[in-house]
Amino acid sequence: MSHVTRPDVPEISWFSALCDDDYEFLGVPDASLAASWPHCRDIVQAADRGGFDNVLLPSGYQLGIDSTAFAAAISTHTDDINLLLAVRMGEMWLPQLARQLASIDQFSNGRLTINIISSDIPGEALDSAPRYQRTREWMQVLRKLLDRESIDFHGEYVNLELDPPRVGTTTGTCPPFYFGGFSPAAKDVAAAEADVFLTWPDTVASVGDTVTEMNALARERYDRDILCGLRAHVIVRETEAEARAAAERLVSKLDADTGDAIRNKSLDAASVGVSRQAELRESAADDGFVEDNLWTGVGRARSGAGAAIVGDPDQVVAKLRAYQEAGVSAFILSGYTHQAECDLVAEHVLPAIEHAPIRPRFTSDLSTGQTTGSA
Repeated sequence: MSHVTRPDVPEISWFSALCDDDYEFLGVPDASLAASWPHCRDIVQAADRGGFDNVLLPSGYQLGIDSTAFAAAISTHTDDINLLLAVRMGEMWLPQLARQLASIDQFSNGRLTINIISSDIPGEALDSAPRYQRTREWMQVLRKLLDRESIDFHGEYVNLELDPPRVGTTTGTCPPFYFGGFSPAAKDVAAAEADVFLTWPDTVASVGDTVTEMNALARERYDRDILCGLRAHVIVRETEAEARAAAERLVSKLDADTGDAIRNKSLDAASVGVSRQAELRESAADDGFVEDNLWTGVGRARSGAGAAIVGDPDQVVAKLRAYQEAGVSAFILSGYTHQAECDLVAEHVLPAIEHAPIRPRFTSDLSTGQTTGSA
C-alpha cells in the first residue's frame, strides 16, 4: 500500500531554480538569477517564510547546481518547509544514495520528500522500457533501504544483498516518493511504486482524466492507492489585466530559435510529457490561452511544465480549486522571477486555500522514539 494517507486539503509547494531556470524575461540570461547557493537559498527561504508546505529542488546535470548537496545545506537554513529533492535513478550507488537521503532527512528533522527522476543518465541513453525497469528496481530497493529493511534483490539492474542500514530517517520509514511520466511504462511504474504521481499543466478536464486513469491503474493492477499532483507556473496580480500584461512581458524578448534551444537542453526534451505540452501550446488561441486562466506561453522556452495559471487572486484560487475538485492532492507551483512570484502567491493565494504538507503514513515522536499512526 502507499506510504501516505489521502489528505483532506491539498499540499501547496514552490520551486527553487537549481537548474538555471529563473528569468525576468524568458530566454534572456541574467547573471544575478543564475543558479547559485545565495540565489536558490533565498528562494527556498522566501517559500518557507511565505507558508508553502514543500519546495521542489530539481535535478540537472549540465544545468545549475547539484540538488542533493543543496538539500543538505538548505535543510539547516529552513524551519518548516518540506524539501522535495529530485534524484535521478541509476546515477549513484543505491546504498550511498540511501545514506545521503536518510542523513538529509535527519538534518531537516524529518522534512525530506523525494522526487524520483527517470530520465537518461548523462553520457548514456536507454530505450524507454529498460529505463523504466531500472527505475522500478531502484525505487523498490531504495524504499526498502529507507524503511531500514535488509536487501536480497536480484533484478536486471540491481543485484544487492545487504543488512539493514544503521542510519535511517527520523521516522525509520521511507519519505513519500513523487514521480511523473506519461508513457505507458512510466505510468505503470508510478502506479506500482510512487506515492504521488505528478502531472504537468493541462486543461482541468484532461488533468481529471489523468487522475482517474492513475487511480484505476494503482488499484486494479497493484491494489494500492496513489495521490496525484500538478506541477504548474503561476502569474498572479491584483487584476486580471495586470496578470496578462505580466505574462506578455515575460515573453516579450523571446525569439523562436532561443526558445527551441532552451527546450532542447533538457535530457527529457523528447519525452511523451514534453510532447503533450507542445500539443497543448499548439491548440491554444492566438493569445496563448488554452482555456480560462491557463496560458501556454511559458512552454515556448521550457521543456517541462509549459503552462501557467494567470489571473487575479480570485481567478487563481478558483483554478486551483477546480483542479482540486478534479482530484489533485498536491500542487507544485513556480513563477518568474521565482522569489518575487513566490511572495505574490504567498500574499494573494495561500491565505485563501486551506493546505497542509503530505505526510507519511507513520510519524515518529522524536522525544520518545515511538512511531505512531498519522492522519
